[in-house]
Amino acid sequence: MESRFLGIIENSIREYWDLPAFSDYKGEPYYYRDVALRIEKLHIVFEHAGIKKGDKVALVGRNSSNWAVSFFGTLAYGAVIVPILHDFKPDNIHHIVNHSEAKAVLVGGNNWENLDENMMPDVKLFMLLDDFSIIKSDEPEVFAVREQIDEYLNKKYPNGFSPDMIAYHREDPEELAVLNYTSGTTSFSKGVMLPYRSIWSNTKYANENVPFVHAGDNIVCMLPMAHMYGLAFEILNSVGKGCHVHFLTRTPSPKIVADAFTTLRPSLILAVPLIIEKIVKSRVFPELEKPHIKFLLKIPGINKRILNTVARKLDIAFGENYGEIVVGGAALNKEVENFLRLIKFRYTVGYGLTECGPLVAYEQWDTFKKGSVGRIVDRLEVKIDSPDPETHVGEIFVRGANNMLGYYKNEEATKAVMLEDGWMNTGDLGLLDNDGFLYIRGRSKTMILSSNGQNIYPEEIEDLLNNKSFVAESLVISEGYKLIALIYPDWELLSKEGLNDRQEVDRIMQQNMDELNAELPTYSKLSSFRIYEEEFEKTPKRSIKRYLYQPKE
Repeated sequence: MESRFLGIIENSIREYWDLPAFSDYKGEPYYYRDVALRIEKLHIVFEHAGIKKGDKVALVGRNSSNWAVSFFGTLAYGAVIVPILHDFKPDNIHHIVNHSEAKAVLVGGNNWENLDENMMPDVKLFMLLDDFSIIKSDEPEVFAVREQIDEYLNKKYPNGFSPDMIAYHREDPEELAVLNYTSGTTSFSKGVMLPYRSIWSNTKYANENVPFVHAGDNIVCMLPMAHMYGLAFEILNSVGKGCHVHFLTRTPSPKIVADAFTTLRPSLILAVPLIIEKIVKSRVFPELEKPHIKFLLKIPGINKRILNTVARKLDIAFGENYGEIVVGGAALNKEVENFLRLIKFRYTVGYGLTECGPLVAYEQWDTFKKGSVGRIVDRLEVKIDSPDPETHVGEIFVRGANNMLGYYKNEEATKAVMLEDGWMNTGDLGLLDNDGFLYIRGRSKTMILSSNGQNIYPEEIEDLLNNKSFVAESLVISEGYKLIALIYPDWELLSKEGLNDRQEVDRIMQQNMDELNAELPTYSKLSSFRIYEEEFEKTPKRSIKRYLYQPKE
């Protein structure tokens, strides 16, 4: 594989010229040759609009084939792509466009309705992602160019456009490729500067370590492409391998996702813990808790047949054809993970962060260690700031090809995490065993110091609490050295069971807390709980935005 990211894309388009590349779900496909032509057309528009190499191009909209074409087309031109989550509020989008100094904005119609071009005065070109029409341009001729784009393309390539004519930007490994604004669990958006070496390193790793994905395979894209996890492994890896990516162009409801899996039978599935946990805890565990099933599970032979039936049903639900399901964003709930291991379900857990574009750790499902988030990936070192990384939790530091350049126009934030010797502080806490497997124990920003000096990791308490009856999700916070549990109950399940009385819900949650406190050491016992009617606000990778629920100092 070539050591240039854009070289990988060039080779892939040439090699898979006649294979389907992108489809909006249930729509007509773009073949790799179509993608190449659309990239050329986009470059013609950029040239006439005065967009130069190194300029920033903001991209905001729902996942779609045109989103993907715009992403690759911008990088192939030599501009810097600024992916913006489509569900960011308009004022946040305006801020990111201005802060990034974007000269062009490619925007989906749904987002454009709520934006104000006057709030983005330095933008030279606005284009609609839906059909690549021009909304506004500082260069009046661009409208005519877009109307006659086929003529301009024929003028540029009078003998037709063939695979050998593809010649994209020749990037430097340290050159800025992607400016990705995070939406994190513990702080507000920062512009992460990812160089070409980082996206090349991630793509190369996936190409070499996901052997069950092949040219022509179907991939269902349901994670937001403006987030590096979905972008790197549903898109960059898939294009590098010649896959056919199907975009779920609207919010992926359980019905749409289930239909997509059974129809398309993808070879790789990416998910966040919440999705897997919800399926297992809402559909599987209640069945296994039925009295007659509990009785049968105690009988040798029969219990195996029951578990095999459950495993088969889960397999079918995910389309049967998947090599594995990769869970990212956090470690799985322990009870759910133990069950999945018991039925030999093909899943693994990876770990990364936007600042690493995103991979830090991964291991294939059949060699993956339970409770870990995988083994440290190629071209990356990890160290734990601890006297004994195997037994004493410490901050996780990373160094290598995947690391970002820093935070855009934020020297203070960059210096806070990037050390002079190349190590970067992830902000996460963990352990590292002798085989290179990493175990996450929480975030350093969320660690709570008890009144007697003990370190408390709220995520570990939440993991136990989330296994209790009718708890959908929880957060543990500290108020004046007291630990409080914020609980969002599973209101749907409660209603199904006829438990609609608020006093009854309080009683159940009090019982849960009492049971949990009996399992916890004295210094980490909960003092009280609060019930939430709405689920907690999430980041794109479905992590709770913890900072929104912390007590004001």
